[in-house]
Amino acid sequence: MATLKSSLAFLVLAFAFFFCFIMSTTGSYVYFQFVQQWPPTTCRFSSKPSNQQRRLQIFTIHGLWPSNYSNPRMPSNCTGSQFNFTKVYPQLRSKLKKSWPDVESGNDTKFWESEWNKHGTCSEEKLNQMQYFERSHEMWNFHNITKILENASIVPSATQKWSYSDIVSAIKARTQTTPSLRCKRDKKTQLLHLHEVVLCYEYNALKQIDCNRTATCGNQQAIRFQ
Repeated sequence: MATLKSSLAFLVLAFAFFFCFIMSTTGSYVYFQFVQQWPPTTCRFSSKPSNQQRRLQIFTIHGLWPSNYSNPRMPSNCTGSQFNFTKVYPQLRSKLKKSWPDVESGNDTKFWESEWNKHGTCSEEKLNQMQYFERSHEMWNFHNITKILENASIVPSATQKWSYSDIVSAIKARTQTTPSLRCKRDKKTQLLHLHEVVLCYEYNALKQIDCNRTATCGNQQAIRFQ
């Protein structure tokens, strides 16, 4: 009887693992996370050589990620078509160099390729490669996070700090939906630095929805934006 129970337990675990693997590689997702990064924070915590970094003073695209509520970082690396540079036509390429630059290494095309192969392939049934990049640029252009924060007097500062709710409220007032924030913690000073702003969209990447809150910015801690 003990052997039978062990065998059944093993089969259940094996099935669960197989099911999770299939879900993670076939593009099963519920919503999109549209992730924008603050380049100075990205570069501050980057391990890449500083002479390749671009500390731009505007929020830029990190990626458009098909996601699930149980695991927001899945699915990824799905079995879709791999990046094709010719699908990023010259006019779109010019737009992406402004909205979606590689601020760590300066290789924009490689960055786009990485994001498409890891995330874009998982939503290819809804957005082909051209649509994926076009829609991402449209999202970035429609809600100018840099300008939204500036209009709320939230601007880069070496001394000023803000609360999580200060930043979220400013963005929500403009977008009418709740964003999510991600921070990086300086290990030496223990200070939190605003790193990413996430806007969420429903399955078709058309209608904006509320995001679930993440834990990387803390509940009561002040956030630096510099």
